[in-house]
Amino acid sequence: MADVHEPEVRSYNMSRIGSKNTKPELMIRKFLFSKGFRFRIHDKNLPGKPDVVLPKYKTVIFIHGCFWHGHEGCKYFVIPKTRTEWWLEKINGNIENDNKNQAILEAAGWQVISIFECQLKKTNLSNTYHCLVTALVNK
Repeated sequence: MADVHEPEVRSYNMSRIGSKNTKPELMIRKFLFSKGFRFRIHDKNLPGKPDVVLPKYKTVIFIHGCFWHGHEGCKYFVIPKTRTEWWLEKINGNIENDNKNQAILEAAGWQVISIFECQLKKTNLSNTYHCLVTALVNK
């Protein structure tokens, strides 16, 4: 099935999708800061450029979009009906990179926390925040 947009329109649409300072990232950062945690962001020296790095706790946090990182069983992860093969290759590549980076970080002694955007919806938010603080303080 062909794309519903012209190549120029699709290119423009895709270029508007941000990878840094997204709303889910900002939510986590504001929460952590309000609880007294201090951190760095997007550290290029660490594999995968983690969204949040808490050196004091030797912890990194990745905030993933459910679609882009193939969040299994999530209602926000729906495989597109057009160019399905290309999208699956793209998403599976992201998952592979996530797993590789996590393994490297854990081997270097880092605690890796992955948060998916669906965990930041109103119904899950307080539980996600609670689990996050618990993981950091109990390290």
